[in-house]
Amino acid sequence: MQPAYAFERDELVIGRDRSCAIALDDHATSRQHARVVNRDGTWTIVDLGSRNGTFVDGQRARETPLESLAEVRIGDSLFKFVDRDAEQYGRFRLDGAVDGALPAAVPSLAGGYSIRRFDAELERVAPTQLSCVILGETGTGKEVFARELHRLSGRPGSFSAIHCAAIPQALFESELFGHRRGAFSGALRDKAGLVQQAHRGTLFLDEIGDMPLDAQVKLLRVLQTHEVVPVGGTQPEHVDLRVVCATHRDLYRLVQEGKFRADLFARVNEYVMVLPPLRERKEDVYLLTQAFLARQTRRLEPSFDFMVALLKYDWPLNVRELEGAVRRAAALAQGGVLEPQHLPQAVLEEWTLDPSAEGALRAATGPGRARPEEPADGFLRGPPTEEKMRELLARHGGNVAAVGRELGKGRMQVHRWVRRYGLVLDDFRSR
Repeated sequence: MQPAYAFERDELVIGRDRSCAIALDDHATSRQHARVVNRDGTWTIVDLGSRNGTFVDGQRARETPLESLAEVRIGDSLFKFVDRDAEQYGRFRLDGAVDGALPAAVPSLAGGYSIRRFDAELERVAPTQLSCVILGETGTGKEVFARELHRLSGRPGSFSAIHCAAIPQALFESELFGHRRGAFSGALRDKAGLVQQAHRGTLFLDEIGDMPLDAQVKLLRVLQTHEVVPVGGTQPEHVDLRVVCATHRDLYRLVQEGKFRADLFARVNEYVMVLPPLRERKEDVYLLTQAFLARQTRRLEPSFDFMVALLKYDWPLNVRELEGAVRRAAALAQGGVLEPQHLPQAVLEEWTLDPSAEGALRAATGPGRARPEEPADGFLRGPPTEEKMRELLARHGGNVAAVGRELGKGRMQVHRWVRRYGLVLDDFRSR
């Protein structure tokens, strides 16, 4: 098999027969398994009466339009449909090998095309004085990228990080700017803040969208004057620092709502990097899994069903959640092979939506286990209306997994519909 296939004509057949445009050496694939057709610019996959079925995003499909990033299973072969850059994705093999000359990967960033395209950006931006904002969902690795930005910058100072949402508002200014002895009750000695500690280095402000407005004013002044006045102090102290911010929130929207200062936003927003969630780069799951297993004290290998289960789940908490699941599986596995039963319940439930998983699950856990509800005939349905999506998200408080269970769909499909209708999940979550 090739790592990627470019659709060079408007109709092609996938199957085990060598005459197929995409010929798979896979005993679970029928000789002529499925056809992919371009209909007025929309690619559609049609099952050709295959023995084991064709699955799109975990649901059995007779004839289904393919949306960007759709996950397609043909027999025991897993594909990701992309609407562009197939040749670039194809240069990165699942085992980490790369076809053709490319710059060396950043050591701590495991991934393929979606991640490696950031490497050149990091190398270009790191030596500059540009303030950076790293956007991405929880667990996508924003701090990892910030640390790499600092490492590549060559700045001799330290990397100082502060989680803006984790510090009580009353203590925020003291933590950030430091204080003088006697400035407030409990201030028994002078203390340098994280700004001073980042002198000649990098100050990383995680979840800057949660920074109090009063502190935003003082931070802006520090960035403009390169001076900081500790709480209770009178003399400014010179600081030379580079600011890197991160957030999972929409800063543009916070500015419009008056919850984030526009002038500070303009100052820190000199360069923006948007990290994709793990559900949009499933091709990295194997590499990440191998990287996490390499940290274990014994040799462990994932089984095929284990990897299928990992790929079926959409990882709402992203890489951090995947790491936790792999560590859990490593702790529970008695032998050297990781199996689906070693995974958390949420991951296992997504896997069992795939009828092909039933036999493996029964062998692992025994008969009688309840499975999540799915459509009566097992075939993929059309998308819900925008009104229906709004009603479901409101009822479930923005919980994508709960909406998916009610619709009998995987999380990734629900996320696609959310994007299609321009919905914002935070609008439906309780605050």
